[in-house]
Parts: sequence; C-alpha cells; structure tokens
Amino acid sequence: MVDPQMQNEIKIKNEIQKKYEKRAHRYGQLLQKQEKLERLISNLRLTIFIVGLSIIVLTYMQDRYLDFLTALLLFIGFFIYLVFRHGRLKEKIKSTIILRDLNTHSLQRLRGEWNTFEDDGGEFKDKNHSYIEDLDIFGRNSLFQWINTAQTFRGRQKLAALLAGDVGNCNDIRERQEAVSELATKFTWRQRFIAYGKLAFMDSKQYKEKLGDPQYLINWGKEKNEVFSDLGVIVLCRVSPLITTILVILGFGMDKISWFWPASALLVQATLLKYHRKECAQIFKLAEQYAADLKVYYQMLKHLEKYSFKASYLQEIKKGIRDSQGREVYKQIERLSVLIAPITSRRNAFYAFFNIVALRDFQYMIALEKWKQQSGQALGEWFDALAEMEVLASLAVIRFENPDWVMPTVFAAQEAQANETNKAVFVAVALGHPLLPAEKRKHNDLIFKDKEKVLLITGSNMSGKSTLLRTAGINLVLAYAGAPVCARSFQASLMSIYTCMRISDNLEENISSFYAELLRIKQIVQKAESGERVFFLLDEVFKGTNSLDRHTGAKVLINKLSQTNSLGLVSTHDLELCDLAQENERVVNYHFQEYYQDGKIYFDYQLRPGPSTTRNALHLMKLAGIDV
Repeated sequence: MVDPQMQNEIKIKNEIQKKYEKRAHRYGQLLQKQEKLERLISNLRLTIFIVGLSIIVLTYMQDRYLDFLTALLLFIGFFIYLVFRHGRLKEKIKSTIILRDLNTHSLQRLRGEWNTFEDDGGEFKDKNHSYIEDLDIFGRNSLFQWINTAQTFRGRQKLAALLAGDVGNCNDIRERQEAVSELATKFTWRQRFIAYGKLAFMDSKQYKEKLGDPQYLINWGKEKNEVFSDLGVIVLCRVSPLITTILVILGFGMDKISWFWPASALLVQATLLKYHRKECAQIFKLAEQYAADLKVYYQMLKHLEKYSFKASYLQEIKKGIRDSQGREVYKQIERLSVLIAPITSRRNAFYAFFNIVALRDFQYMIALEKWKQQSGQALGEWFDALAEMEVLASLAVIRFENPDWVMPTVFAAQEAQANETNKAVFVAVALGHPLLPAEKRKHNDLIFKDKEKVLLITGSNMSGKSTLLRTAGINLVLAYAGAPVCARSFQASLMSIYTCMRISDNLEENISSFYAELLRIKQIVQKAESGERVFFLLDEVFKGTNSLDRHTGAKVLINKLSQTNSLGLVSTHDLELCDLAQENERVVNYHFQEYYQDGKIYFDYQLRPGPSTTRNALHLMKLAGIDV
C-alpha cells in the first residue's frame, strides 16, 4: 500500500523541481545572450582601437590637427565607454552564472544529492557535545550540509551555533518561525541575497572561497588612533603637501627658486613618512585583506536595506543596521570601500614619489580614521545582522521546499505550568526523518501520553530503531532552530537534547567505549535529576558489557530517568527490559517488526505498541552466507 503522505510529498517536490528547472533554464539562456554580447563588445573594442589609432596617426601625419584632435577625443571617449560597458557586462555574467548554479544546486538538494555539497560544516564537529555527533549535525551527510546557504564567516558560525543548541527562549523561536515563513515566500529576494554573498569570490566560472573572519576589521573599527585623529596632525598633513607641491613647481618646474628649497621640503616629508610607518603598513594590509569582502557586505546590506518586511524579527534586524547618524549602512560600507580601493594599488611604481609629495599614506590614515569615528563602532552589529539574515534564509529554504511540513509548537516551562500540566511535552504525528528522500521516508507517530516518560523501543536488527531515535532528535533540533519539521503535527517542550548512540574508544585519553558511554549517561542523569528538562535518546544502552550487567544497569537507569521531568527514547535488544512497563507506569513499550517472503527478510519500519516478539539475527547470518 502506498503512503498517501509520501505521494503528496513527491507531488509537491515535483512542482518545486519544475520551478527550479525553469529558473535554471532561464538564467542559462540569459547567460548565452550575455556571453554573446560580451564577445561582440570585445571584438568592437579591438576594431575601434585599430581603426581609431589608424585615423589618429593618419590625420597627424597629414597635419590635419583639428581632425586629429577630434578623432583623438572621439576615440578615447568611445573606447572608455566600451571598457566601462564591458566591465559592467562581466559583472552581470558573474551574477547570472551564480543564479543559474543556485537553482541547479537546489535541484540537487531536491533530488537527494545534497551530500555532494562542498560545505558540510565539518569544522564545527564536537565529539563532546551532547548530541552533535549522534544526530549528524555537521560533517558528511549532515543537517548542516543539507541546510546551509550562508556565505559569510559569521553567517555560517551563527547557523552552526543555532543547530548546536544556542536557540534562546520560546519567544525567540516563534520570532524566527515567523521570519522564516515570510522569507520562504520571498523566493527571488532570497536567491539574490545568497548570490551577492558568492559574487566577490567568483573567478571565471568557479567560486569556492568563503568570506574570511571579519573580527580583525571589527576590532579596527573600535580602536581610536590618537595621532591621525588629532587636529594639529590633520592640518599639518593637509598644508605641508600643498607647500611642497608649490615649491617643487617653482623650483624644478619653473626654475624660479633654488632647487634647495623643494629638495629640502621633499626630504622633510620623506622623513615624516618614516614615523608610524609600521602602523600604517598594518592598516593598509588589513585594508587589502578585506577589500573584496567589503564589496560583498555592501551588496548584501544594500539588498537587505532596500526591502520591506512584515515579520517583527526581520524589521528588528533592519532597524539594527543604522550608523550613529541613522543613515543607511550600505552607503557607509560603500564609502569605506572607496577609501580602501586606492590603498590596494600602493605597490605602483610611481606611488613612492607621489607619496612623498602628497603624504598619501597619512591622507589615507586620516580618511580611514574619520570614517571609523563615524561608523566603525557598529561594524560588528552590521555583520551580525547579515549573519542572522543568512541563518533565516537557510531555514526558509526548508520551508519553501517542504510546504507540507508543519511549523512546530514549542512550549516553555512557565507555559506548561499555566496549563496546569507542568510536565515535559513531546507529541509528533506522522514524524519522518528530514534528511531521507521522500520516497524512502517512513512516518510514525511518537507521542508521550499522560504520565509516560520513557518509550522503550524494541525490534530486530535493521528494523529502524536507531533511525527512529535520530528522527526524533533531528526534528527537535529543527523545531528549536525555528524551522519546519518533517511531521503532520508537532508539539514539544523546550528541553536540552542529550544522546548516547555512537560512543567509541578514545585512544588519546585512554578511554574505552564502555567507559565513555558511562560518562555520557552520568552526564544525562545529573542534568535530569538537577531539574533540567532533558530529551534523551539512548541506543542499545550499556552494550559494551555482559548481558546480566547490561540488563541490571539499564533497568536502574530507565527507572531513574523516569522519575525526572524529562522525556526520552531507549532502544534495546534486551527483551527482558520490556517487563519494566508492568512495574513502572512511566515506561511504555513500542516495537518494530519484520516479515519474510520467498526466503527474504523485509521491514516496513512502522512503529507498533507493545514489545517485540521476533528475532532475525540467525536469518541475517544465513543471508550473509554464514552457516548456522
């Protein structure tokens, strides 16, 4: 029998896929036209250059000076126009390539090929975290790899922190949900926002880099340079080059005064430039390092500030990006980019002489210091605002591509008390694993009723126990992040997630897998008994010891956890543990089962009430070719 929910998901996915395909095709066609026009302009530039140069030389040799001057001006003007037009067109081509590839990228995600995406957030993995390793939050085939569209350093960090549990309170979650729901409808806006994040790091048709950590730039913005903000120094740096220039013109250009005076002036200014040279060099190096990044921030901030949003959280983010004068931030970033642009060409052969005459290094430092005093203090806030928008845009992709998924209801402890329940809540109907393709995904109800605190999951090998635990955990991570979850309905209390599933030996610390498991379980028990609401997921608890100790230890552990205000799932092969449900009303049994057909084993991955009554280890051994 075909699952109607699965059929509906596949139908919706096909509709969204067609939309991505249509946009990818449209951008592909636009790219062909733009590249054709670029070749035309390139050829035209060459033609104009050859023809213009020929006319200029010919008119000059014939002493037709009026025609020569006219041809020269027309040639220079038209050539500059073509150069400008060609540069603008190349930028448009880059943008079109990115937008085309964004839609191709999205098609890969819909087709289940997202595990080929380069950015998997592997650097955020933490083996000591309460659930990161067990729930596949980072690394290959991870939630981050599937979800992330952030391009800036801080955007990726904020998304990683959110998925790792830095979710705030229930009000924060609801605000993110509202923002995500709105951004999901802003399809074109989101794609352009993401595209601007990629644009500066595109070389030809390949773009692989990410924006660097802006912390050094933020620190620079907060520092005050007492020298180059001093009025006396500013006046000296303005007046001295003017006097020196006049002396150079009078002495070397017009021979009106002795060469001694301009030479002396140049020597004095060259000596002045030696002061604070190291400090200037550090600032200029910083400017060169962030020149490309600032172009990205400018485009993204402009795209953000020019758009109006309805969600209160999005409006709050926009209000937060204003400088001390209340001006638009993107214009301040643009001004900083303009100040930095000439600094990147300081290695020019003529710069050394020009620098001595005009004290250009000091002029740059004064201009940067002035900008910093007006806007520098807020750099960190601006970058954080962009990062927050990137996080919400990443979550909005889930909402857009899975409109049939539900926005969960998340309760705070005080809300539970107001409803006179004062107990942890977890109620999920038709819950599925979000990282599995729709055609392979199985949905189950996972409901803690009345006094139930522990769902004991039994079943044979490969029946789906571990996947069910991860399904519950990863959907809870999405719920707390503010994203939709893969379910028909979902309600949960705000709880700390703890797992004990993939425990392995730690050779560096000389810890066995069993002892590492004990340490993790100790941590879970301490958190639960301290009064903290914990959602725990324990897979084959105490599997590293003998059957008697495993059974005894697991029984004590489950009883202990059931006495706290926490909820959790425990999977086990130990069918004797099922007797706990008769002794403890807070423990309830569920199981998976298999069936056999034509000598083969099959699983339906459907959760059923009660303990498991089947075993399949011997049959699996036979299927593997082991004679038993």
